[in-house]
Amino acid sequence: MNLPPSGRATADLLAELARLKRHDLPVRGGQVTAYVYDTGRAEINDAAARAYFEMLEVNCLDPTAFPSIVEMERQVVGAVADELGGGHGIFTSGGTESIMLAVKAARDLAGREQPNLVVPVTAHPAFHKAAHYLGVEVVAVPVDLETYRVRAADVAAALTPDTILAVVSAPSYPQGVIDPVEEVAAVAAAAGVPCHVDACVGGWLLPWLRAAGADIPPFDLSVPGVTSISCDLHKFGYAPKGASVVLFADPAMRRGAYFASAAWPGYTIINATVQSSRSAGPLGGAWATLQALGRDGYVELGRATLEAATRLRAGIAAIPGLRVLGEPESSLVAFAGDGIDVFVLADEARARGWFLQPQLSYAGIPANLHITVTGVTLAGVDALLKVIAEAAAAARERGPVALPDGLVELVAGLDLDALDDAAFAELAASVGTDLRPGAGQPEMAVVNAVLDALPASAREAVLVRFLSVVYGAG
Repeated sequence: MNLPPSGRATADLLAELARLKRHDLPVRGGQVTAYVYDTGRAEINDAAARAYFEMLEVNCLDPTAFPSIVEMERQVVGAVADELGGGHGIFTSGGTESIMLAVKAARDLAGREQPNLVVPVTAHPAFHKAAHYLGVEVVAVPVDLETYRVRAADVAAALTPDTILAVVSAPSYPQGVIDPVEEVAAVAAAAGVPCHVDACVGGWLLPWLRAAGADIPPFDLSVPGVTSISCDLHKFGYAPKGASVVLFADPAMRRGAYFASAAWPGYTIINATVQSSRSAGPLGGAWATLQALGRDGYVELGRATLEAATRLRAGIAAIPGLRVLGEPESSLVAFAGDGIDVFVLADEARARGWFLQPQLSYAGIPANLHITVTGVTLAGVDALLKVIAEAAAAARERGPVALPDGLVELVAGLDLDALDDAAFAELAASVGTDLRPGAGQPEMAVVNAVLDALPASAREAVLVRFLSVVYGAG
């Protein structure tokens, strides 16, 4: 039974939380190079946590009931607009919601019967998710396999009268490179198509890297033809999770992101976001983080991040058998292996206490490992490079993952709908991956190797079942 018969003491609950978190990756210190963003400054985390808690029970559903959220959002959105070329914004729960709203606004304003969305293959899956939810077709175009940037000519060729939005990334997450925003926005504008810049990762990073001396091309709403941009503050803004902003050049387009309904006899429904009731905690945490760091704090973090990323790229390139993909302008670094199985390398690094994020091969881009360099990375960059070198040597000695004969064909041919979760868990266990609750962090090289050998549609089906088993009957 999950609900206790009577209430439990706070100390007991906190002890239980500690037990539940015993297999979690650490969120501070820089040894987890994805998912979490760390300034390395405890006082910033404390300010954000206190403000988050202060606003925890305030409901963003009705800004007339809680005017504090209006003022906070104006300040947060205004700060982002000041750095990203102006515009009219909405505070959202994250990049996916920001992207969802940008696609919704473009779809509703275009009024096409069969709308489509033109994206590079490196665009974040949030665009596919938004298209899935909103009934929009995704038209994916290739990227240059040396630079990993989309080509404006390819975008132009993919545009049709039904295209509601063209997308570029600043930067794209997989290789950390900035698409040619000016060129793509120009061809989109010539075709009468809005252009969205996905700067969820880079929006609150690239201005500070530029201030630190990096050569950052124009990418924001100041670029002619760019009509909207998304920027996550829970990434390089270092705010607690649940904080993003989407900016629109035209206030009419922002209004297109809103939802209102009067077709019921209850309270007034008008939402700026996908969610209705939502805690103002993330807004409070984001506001406090921006205020606690200020411009000077972000510039300083930008300098540290730029130095760490530069040293990391050079250090990886010096390790035999490893190569950095592309020439990233941002602090996202991806590297592939020549004669080294990167999935094995990731497991070896994890055994040494470091998490490197595996990325599967796709559209001609090889399997690789991804590292997000944050403000705390500089202090540990030498230790990280040492671990990568040791893990690479161990992976070379172990050799690539040896999959059982016929396993990939078996998985590809499975009717997953005919398998219950218990049978799927047994299949996973047969290749050494224990998905049972409490089993801890499994080695993932075999799983990643199987996924890497499957087409995207089969990967997706397997991943859905994987998630279903992980969460179980609850």
